[in-house]
Amino acid sequence: MSEYTFESLRNEIDICVSDEHKFGTDAFLLADFASPRRKDKVCDLGTGCGIIPLLMHISFCPSVIYGIDIQQQAIEQFNITVKRNKLENIFPVHADLKELWSNAPLGMLDVVTCNPPYKAANAGIESFADAHKIARHEILCNINDVCRAASRLLKFGGKLCLCNRPERLADVISAMKANDIEPKTARFVSKTPADAPWLFLIEGKKGGKSFMKVLPQLYINGSDGFSEELLNIYGGGKTNDYLNKKD
Repeated sequence: MSEYTFESLRNEIDICVSDEHKFGTDAFLLADFASPRRKDKVCDLGTGCGIIPLLMHISFCPSVIYGIDIQQQAIEQFNITVKRNKLENIFPVHADLKELWSNAPLGMLDVVTCNPPYKAANAGIESFADAHKIARHEILCNINDVCRAASRLLKFGGKLCLCNRPERLADVISAMKANDIEPKTARFVSKTPADAPWLFLIEGKKGGKSFMKVLPQLYINGSDGFSEELLNIYGGGKTNDYLNKKD
């Protein structure tokens, strides 16, 4: 069993992390991009240590947040965090997103998020640790599984927010459309204006009509260190430690 430690999120929540289940820049960007409303009911698929639900709770305070993951250790860490911080509106769920869980709120959610495995199965060099393989490669689920689960959970007009690598953009759009989720907004992320994007953020609407807006690019670095927008997203977090990591 990995050793658990705690990191402070914006001096408000202590999150339980391990070598297997931690977090990085993409989680902060996705939570900010999703921006749920206070009245919203939300679910994060493949939540890992629960970083995205926790960030949404701190910044946006949606009414209910579920976080599901198939890995027992991830949910154990998430439960430790929830109990340690006495969070009453966040519910860790140990489940397979391909099947969901027995009393899942089907057709009732306003927002679903997912920071999915970026690489297709058997693509690239796989990580040695099983937890890292599952987080980075489509071993236990693929992007179509994610979109199908989101479509089952979302109410009509609800939104799915994802992040992924630019080379998977066509796969993500195809999977959304195949599951009645219309891509509506996209944003690309790069280190500087001179660099090609390393990440994209995309929002789709269940039952939406065809029309997609592309937002101005988000830059990680500015003229003097990290960009002002990134620092605002972090809200005073440990920026140096979090950059360019992947749960």
